[in-house]
Amino acid sequence: MTDTIYLDGFEIQDEETREVNLFKDLRRQIDHAKTNSIYYADSLKDINSINITDRKELAKLPILRKNSIVELQKENQPFGGLLALPIDNLYRIFTSPGPIYEPQGKRPDYWRLARALCAAGFNNKDIVHNSFSYHLTPAGAMLESAAHSMGCPVIPAGTGNTEQQLQIIEGIKPTAYTGVPDFLKVLLDKGKELNRDVSSIKKALVSGAALPITLREDLESRGIHVQQCYATAELGLISYETNCDGKICEGMLIAEDIIVEIVRPGTGELVSLGEVGEVVVTTLKPEYPLIRFATGDLSAVLPGNSPCGRTNMRIKGWMGRADQTTKIKGMFVSPQQVDVISKRHPEIICSRLVVTRDGQQDIMTLKIECTSSNLDILEAISKTLTSVTKLKGTVESVANNSLDNDGIIIDDRREVD
Repeated sequence: MTDTIYLDGFEIQDEETREVNLFKDLRRQIDHAKTNSIYYADSLKDINSINITDRKELAKLPILRKNSIVELQKENQPFGGLLALPIDNLYRIFTSPGPIYEPQGKRPDYWRLARALCAAGFNNKDIVHNSFSYHLTPAGAMLESAAHSMGCPVIPAGTGNTEQQLQIIEGIKPTAYTGVPDFLKVLLDKGKELNRDVSSIKKALVSGAALPITLREDLESRGIHVQQCYATAELGLISYETNCDGKICEGMLIAEDIIVEIVRPGTGELVSLGEVGEVVVTTLKPEYPLIRFATGDLSAVLPGNSPCGRTNMRIKGWMGRADQTTKIKGMFVSPQQVDVISKRHPEIICSRLVVTRDGQQDIMTLKIECTSSNLDILEAISKTLTSVTKLKGTVESVANNSLDNDGIIIDDRREVD
């Protein structure tokens, strides 16, 4: 793996050219969605696409959240008014917890995962053992369609049946694996126990579960080069690992043909470069437009370009969940409410709501980095805290830059019984 192979020239295009083309496509997508989607005809009715020329303007559009899609689909089955092409443009329909019904268009590599496979060294000489689920959820189809687009035959192994999968691996000798990382270890360990030859697998693209460094090192020690990607059923590929001279590059590269923003949790506002926030994705697929879809995941942008030669933006990868809504004294408090408090008091630079317990009593403390610790200002902020949350709490002024840059707005430190 000394020479970097790109899926196409889009991965190494000039950054300014990419941005211009993305927003040209976005304006076209907005017009298409408003014309053909019931949901966007309403939610974007006051938006003129000609004005959406950059990320600052994009950030003015409304956020769409997963729980909103659940409600939209209940009201307007099956797709909540989000579908923007006739039903005969679809190939499959999947379901995810919620439930949420997700369409697959008929285009090859609909979820755009071939880029991640290519970056992991997959090519048309590989037989791919795909152990993602094929039952109702789309993960199996997502990787299979990507592998097919690259000319790879696929073993549709799915989940479970470990001994049967080992028999198939020994017989067919696939060279590549797709699935969750821990199941690959299960296959290898069980293969050793049963004296099955699984040594044909030399490369893997994994997703859907954590890949701790100890697990990566264990798999690498068995002669398998492992890379991971970040994808969802709604959006397809969001980001993926790359390598340079066989070594994993820092962070995860944003996929082509989507626009990724990092916003302050609970809001749609962009954070500064390097600040941890919620991943928001806009897709450009005509069948099922998702404009400013909030993933609920935390990440941060990495500065500079990847040493692999690809020029798109990089993020740090998955850094936790952004939905930090929690119940305090029987009342739900959300990051959006903390943001409201900060907006009402421009003296607040940064804030974090810390929840603890004293005996059986919940304690709520709003820690703030502030331009002034004047007692009158702190008292005013305390009144706003009570007014917005309907709960009593204390306000504590802390030193500037003392609150961690980790995307946490509500820090629940109560021990679970």
